[in-house]
Amino acid sequence: MNDINDTNRTGAPLPLGQAKGALKNDPRLRPYFQNEEQRRAMTQTLFNEAAGGYDSAESLTGLGSGAWYRREVLKRNGLVCGMTLLDVAAGTGLVTVPGLEIVGPTGRVIAIDPSPGMLAELRKKVDVEVVEAFAEDMPLPGATADFLSMGYALRHVGDLDRAFSEYLRVLKPGGKVCLMEISRPRGRLLRGLLWFHISMLVPLLARLTGRHADIQKLWAYYGDTIEAALDPETIQEALRRAGFAEVACSVSLGIFREYTGVRPA
Repeated sequence: MNDINDTNRTGAPLPLGQAKGALKNDPRLRPYFQNEEQRRAMTQTLFNEAAGGYDSAESLTGLGSGAWYRREVLKRNGLVCGMTLLDVAAGTGLVTVPGLEIVGPTGRVIAIDPSPGMLAELRKKVDVEVVEAFAEDMPLPGATADFLSMGYALRHVGDLDRAFSEYLRVLKPGGKVCLMEISRPRGRLLRGLLWFHISMLVPLLARLTGRHADIQKLWAYYGDTIEAALDPETIQEALRRAGFAEVACSVSLGIFREYTGVRPA
């Protein structure tokens, strides 16, 4: 195992009203934090506490976004053997593991996450390089990766412009970004069902089956961040503003989106 950096680089926090990303002045998020510094501390605590039961709860969540789906998204968007993959907000490795399988022994995988608890769970699965850092401040050289992935964590980013600028910087010319995300459904009924499933049903099932109790808080937060998430057009515009070309967004089942872009050669 090669840990590139064990230092948590937080960068300069932004006041809540100035954060240009998934963090915005939404009343549903006010009970959790009041500014960017509090948001980072709170989410680190939530993910650290829930790390041990995260995979079990994720399997209960289901919704078609399991290992097969993540592997197919990576392959469909151009990840192949021999590439260098940078998996941002890697968590317990739900995207990292299939990514490592695809790039094979001739490739390279770097996993980035601000939660040491989540990275500890990832280390139990695979032997890859890890970096403890936020998406907005990655201690990596420029033009490091051929492909950058992010699995269902975009709405936890405080400053989209800053993060996307970092993504462009660490990608090689011609490199691709692929962001998987759960988006807020347009229909009120589907939105309500999704919130109930993630915020109420999954934590209840986790508790009844004796799984990690701290999942309840994290999954409730998940439901609120989906409700407060930015619309797809805003995310695509932020990718273009950062300098990405060929920006696109595809959607499956009205919920699962893939945002992609290419660093110009």
